[in-house]
Amino acid sequence: MRTAALLARTSLVASAIVSLSAVPAFAQDAAATASEDDGAIIVTARRREEALIDVPVAITALSGAELERTGAMDITALAETVPNVTLEASRATNSTLTAFIRGVGQQDPVSGFEQGVGIYLDDVYLNRPQAAVLDIYDVQRIEVLRGPQGTLYGRNTVGGAVKYVTKKIDDVARLNARATYGSYDQADGVISASTPVGDGTLRFGGSLARLSRGGFGKNLTTGQENYNKDIWAGRGTMEVHSDGFFARLAGDYTHDASSARGGHRLITSLNTATPVLSNVFDTRGGLVDPKQDVKAWGVSLFMEGQLNDTFTVRSISSYRKDDSLSPIDFDALPATDLDVPGIYRNSQTSQELQLLISAGRFNGLVGAYYLNAKALTQFDVRLYTTLAGLTAFTNADVGTDTLAGFADFTYDLTDQLSVSVGGRYTWDERTATILRQNYLGGGSPVFGGAGVAFGAPGTNFKGKSTFKKFTPKASISFKPTEDHTLYASFSQGFKGGGFDPRGAGVNAPDLDGNGVRSDAEVAAFLSFKPEKVNSYEVGYKAQLFDRALTLAVAGFRMDYTDVQIPGSVACTVGGLPSFCGVVSNAGKARMQGFELESRLRLGGLTLAGSLGYIDAKYLKYITNIANTPTDVAKFRKVQNTPAWTGNVNARYDVALGEGEVGVGAGVSWKSKTYQFEIPNPYLDQPSYALVDASLVYTAPGKRWTLGVFGKNLTNKKYKTSGYTFMAANPTTGALLTAANGNLISSLGREGTLTTFYGNPRQVFVTATVSF
Repeated sequence: MRTAALLARTSLVASAIVSLSAVPAFAQDAAATASEDDGAIIVTARRREEALIDVPVAITALSGAELERTGAMDITALAETVPNVTLEASRATNSTLTAFIRGVGQQDPVSGFEQGVGIYLDDVYLNRPQAAVLDIYDVQRIEVLRGPQGTLYGRNTVGGAVKYVTKKIDDVARLNARATYGSYDQADGVISASTPVGDGTLRFGGSLARLSRGGFGKNLTTGQENYNKDIWAGRGTMEVHSDGFFARLAGDYTHDASSARGGHRLITSLNTATPVLSNVFDTRGGLVDPKQDVKAWGVSLFMEGQLNDTFTVRSISSYRKDDSLSPIDFDALPATDLDVPGIYRNSQTSQELQLLISAGRFNGLVGAYYLNAKALTQFDVRLYTTLAGLTAFTNADVGTDTLAGFADFTYDLTDQLSVSVGGRYTWDERTATILRQNYLGGGSPVFGGAGVAFGAPGTNFKGKSTFKKFTPKASISFKPTEDHTLYASFSQGFKGGGFDPRGAGVNAPDLDGNGVRSDAEVAAFLSFKPEKVNSYEVGYKAQLFDRALTLAVAGFRMDYTDVQIPGSVACTVGGLPSFCGVVSNAGKARMQGFELESRLRLGGLTLAGSLGYIDAKYLKYITNIANTPTDVAKFRKVQNTPAWTGNVNARYDVALGEGEVGVGAGVSWKSKTYQFEIPNPYLDQPSYALVDASLVYTAPGKRWTLGVFGKNLTNKKYKTSGYTFMAANPTTGALLTAANGNLISSLGREGTLTTFYGNPRQVFVTATVSF
């Protein structure tokens, strides 16, 4: 109630301010691509319209038209184009996002862990990764900013930001439809309509999407499809366009009823000798309760008004909620060896206020941001083959309150030389209520199980921590001519600490030796510290040969301290085998490398490509081995961060009658990728390449199009994530073997070593029509 009241009051104040404006209207994040044909790409990375070449930031901007031409289906497709970026569906999920930029990210989706990469939907920060694999439809553009963000955006992020911006409503009525049919019975349909009312001051728009596909494989135990897609989604928008004032009230809803994504076992099961399946998209997991189901929705109100020629004010208000039910069968077998039914319930309320300043050579932004977020994670860990009906239940309710003030100012010292300075003060309060309870005789009551509580809770904790930090940013840019920009920048990123929701409080060290774990000892055991990134970047951007060639080069170094690394290991709680969280603040890491992006137009031929290199390594990684702090940095890798990423593609457009035909092909590649900090020869993905192609006909006036698209044409099998609960050397991470040569399970009797794969070859036809 307190949060809702605060949001209502701030929105009313902002509304009163912006309604005073009386000069030409601004539009929310106006078009990102003013004209692709002349190379003048316009972005709003610094919350004002600028040509991409003028922005002293490493940024990739992809227009909706460009994404349509390549057949991109969701935002994970950006990882094939943008250097040093990993975006993928998290293990055992269809719609939870794992995101890494320049080696900074977070793949653990449970409550308590903040994401390292900020995902924004129309300027609204998505606090949790659930339901963040956004499908691409009705999109104006997507921007990917690399490096820490905090002086221009609502939420501070240490790795970067991905901005998904939907289309604004035109001043004429429009109706657009898109239909797709392809491999694995893919059948997608999207319809969008919009219209102005009266003189066009008031405009309404909406989209409805049905996205479906059969499975790439099958669950041989339950008969369900595996890796299928079953989504309904929609958006509705009301906009006000008047002199000096723009407002947008938007709502969106997504329901993902796809089947649970089952993993592929990489080894023969240790107890029942079940062999490895030949099809990597098949599974044998027997857990079906709860039924996989994800629902997410949100509403936002954006208001903007120009008070005079110098000052513009903005207000961004939002509420979002998502609920996920997810059965995760870690062992991927019919037996209840390591089965984890899970529930994720998240909600957030945010309010952002901005004052933009434009006065001759001076441009600036002053902002304030508030976020109240709640994240509840509940799950069983069922180990019935270890002990009949043994279940470890976890209930983790984590709250986040954030207040921040930020500012960013740019001054043009001359027509060629500009300097920018900015800073952010962040106040984060993290609260946590964590319960861990063992059950015998079945699952926990939360999941309808018949288990009976056994012994005292392994954790029964309530705690609160506050984290405060000022983070600066500065840059200098030089334009020797209008078509060249050189820049150098420094920025600092910060992410608050928290509490491990899977930690076992009874395992906390008894520091005072009295035989009782005090609240302070449990809090210290479950908590982890904030992390910080110092980022240095130099770059060069150019438009050459009458803008036929565009080029962007960036070199960077990031000094990363107290890196938060959550993990799960086998443990003992109350004398019973269990599943525990272990979070490390891994000392120091260093990321350094470069990025190159280019585009060349030669008549109807367009050649484009990118190349990213990152040397990411831990300089210090302290972990407890036999109760002794040990530096194991030389045995650890930075996860989800291939050293090399790149792509090249070509498109040729030629007139056909009064219409046009475009033929495109491309290849993207990644070098070896480590799934976790500890290298694993079974899970880690060697270097690989993906080949795509397209053929699109565009009718006169762009009234309709018909395209054929091919994805992963060589049908490459590549791993994106996985699970491992096998015994390993605590220092080197090398897997241990028994006398008979078999690997040794650390949790459950069958041995968990499962993986998940990227999409196989897909071919589909897409038709669009516009009225």
